[in-house]
Amino acid sequence: MSKMKIAVIIPCYNEELSIAGVVKDFQKFLPEAEIYVYDNNSTDNTEKAAKKAGAIVRKESYQGKGNVVRRMFADIDADIYVMSDGDKTYDIAKTPLLIKKLLDENLDMVIGCRKEVDLAAYRVGHRWGNAVLTGLVQYFFHHPLTDMLSGFRVFSRRFAKTFPAQSQGFEIETELTVHALASRIPMAEVETDYFARPQGSESKLSTFKDGFRILLMIVNLIKEERPLLFFSIISLFLFLVSLFIGIPVLSEYLATGLVPKFPRAFLAMGIMICSVVSLFVGFILDSLSKSRHETRRLHYLEYKLPQK
Repeated sequence: MSKMKIAVIIPCYNEELSIAGVVKDFQKFLPEAEIYVYDNNSTDNTEKAAKKAGAIVRKESYQGKGNVVRRMFADIDADIYVMSDGDKTYDIAKTPLLIKKLLDENLDMVIGCRKEVDLAAYRVGHRWGNAVLTGLVQYFFHHPLTDMLSGFRVFSRRFAKTFPAQSQGFEIETELTVHALASRIPMAEVETDYFARPQGSESKLSTFKDGFRILLMIVNLIKEERPLLFFSIISLFLFLVSLFIGIPVLSEYLATGLVPKFPRAFLAMGIMICSVVSLFVGFILDSLSKSRHETRRLHYLEYKLPQK
């Protein structure tokens, strides 16, 4: 790894109590790396603590972790990117192992899959939310990943420079994962310990607010990456609703030859037309999605993987 440029990128918001420890741990376990801390409008002394610890500190004025990650990938040139949060909850000692797996197996992303070693590390809502959201992505993208929301990751240059970041906040981990799965980019997980935050430090993640935003991001990514599946589900739902509304009208017509409930008949017919239109929209967007994937793939192949 000594011939490669390694950049540690740490998005930060109000992590004065922990950021110095995170920087020093990376200096200890990854001494050849350049360590960048991006301060995201902190109101405490995060910036001063990071500078004092020896990090290169930069700022991102647009609020939200997704905005910070997009800026970091755009600004920083490296062969390997190591991303971590600034809250000292990840097992930074495992970083060389994640990088080794990335290089040995020619991967583009390795996720530090979190294993709790402290009951206080996860709030109950976070634990269940992560399980549910990860399960949704497993089902729709057919991959046995176990920790979609981990913020401890290692990337190749070609992943970082071709990632079409759209997220603004904590949905960024979801977008990173789904992008890799939808584009069939080689990735893997490595189990790492997950610790509780330092005393006095508070999580910025809201269980319900951010969980809902992540769920919306998953739905949107399914629509963008698998439009035929997305609109087929809508089409099937509308088809069943149309049948539920229209079968009584049809039964009465077959029995009596009369259609006494014209509004209900027109409603059923309208919903059935919407069902058919939704299916055709899915076919059209699926063709466009495949073209977009091909373009993205060609751009992705312009970058070479780092060589050991």
